[in-house]
Amino acid sequence: MLKGLRVIDYATYIAGPGAAGIMADWGADVIKVEPPGGDPIRMFFASVGVESQINPVFDMDNRGKRGIILDTALADGRDALLRLVDSADVFLTNVRPGGLRRAGLDHDMLLRRCPRLIYATITGYGLNGPDADRPGMDSAAFWARSGLAAMFSPKDGDPIALRTAFGDHVASMALVSGVLAALYERSTTGKGRLVEASLLRTAHYAAASDLALQHGIGRVASNKPRRLAPQPLINFFKTSDGHWISLLTRQGEKDWPRLTRALGIQHLADDPRFSKARARRDNRDALLDVLDAAFAALLLAELTAALDAEEIIWSPVLTPREAATDPQAIAAGCVVQTPTHDGGVMNAPASPVRFPGAEDGPRGPSPRAGQHTRLVLAELGYAEAEIDAMFENGAAA
Repeated sequence: MLKGLRVIDYATYIAGPGAAGIMADWGADVIKVEPPGGDPIRMFFASVGVESQINPVFDMDNRGKRGIILDTALADGRDALLRLVDSADVFLTNVRPGGLRRAGLDHDMLLRRCPRLIYATITGYGLNGPDADRPGMDSAAFWARSGLAAMFSPKDGDPIALRTAFGDHVASMALVSGVLAALYERSTTGKGRLVEASLLRTAHYAAASDLALQHGIGRVASNKPRRLAPQPLINFFKTSDGHWISLLTRQGEKDWPRLTRALGIQHLADDPRFSKARARRDNRDALLDVLDAAFAALLLAELTAALDAEEIIWSPVLTPREAATDPQAIAAGCVVQTPTHDGGVMNAPASPVRFPGAEDGPRGPSPRAGQHTRLVLAELGYAEAEIDAMFENGAAA
């Protein structure tokens, strides 16, 4: 879908490279520009004291890209980056605003130079305000600052940690949507524009239902343990063979009789303690005792058949190991084979949208550090002697 689109990925870690990685899956020519020493996320395992011959975290967000190393603090390196920008449709960066201004790579400068450019920036806290230059990763800007960590933590409990790069990848999807909107606008106006995403703003949208309640009525219900769930039927239950399931009933009362039939407790369908939502809430402890016993009497296979027959909304709670091989996830395209440097393939998560009938998966492995520097510089018109000089003075590697 994006064949012919050139994206300059001047970003490190995950949120920015993740956005460029989605576009690489969709056919864009993505050139990853790394600083001397490479993107710090290449040291993901080393930073936690673990030795590993592979780095699936880096590979996930950088597959199918070409990689070059430029020292943009040096004039030759900066000039090479600007020549790359001249050839590009999209310049994508997560460098903080102050650093970009000092380097002469801020959006005002590059959009004056290249009026058709889509300048895409992703930061922790946005481009304006007192914290615009504050460094922000997803556990801070997306999770903690947005209110999400407090909303997910049980009332009066300690905050819980965010899983690896969860907020980054939500922000990656947001930035891609903004870039594509700007490209559509450019197709009608001929002009590029600044596209701004931030971990903080993306988190506010991800939490929009709860934050809409906060804005509208001034409060949000706290997260509660399952035995204190305000709607006892929207909950987790354990089967006789040790599997947890997530149960979700719809608005209104039609699911309660269906659930009683599925669990073999039809005699409770009209029980005044449980037949209405308010009664179920008032008699939550008694209801959960009944439901826990009923679920615990059934194997997962038995429960699957019973709940599906009544068209109840539910799902097994899978472990990461189970999720990675879930037949439905495979059928839905959630897992793709990614080429490796040795000519093989490895399984990895797919990008978030499928285009049936189109080639929308990984185009190649992630680049080794500086793997394509000479090739890309030659494409920009640098002579071999000029490239050699840039390697000698450290402007390229």
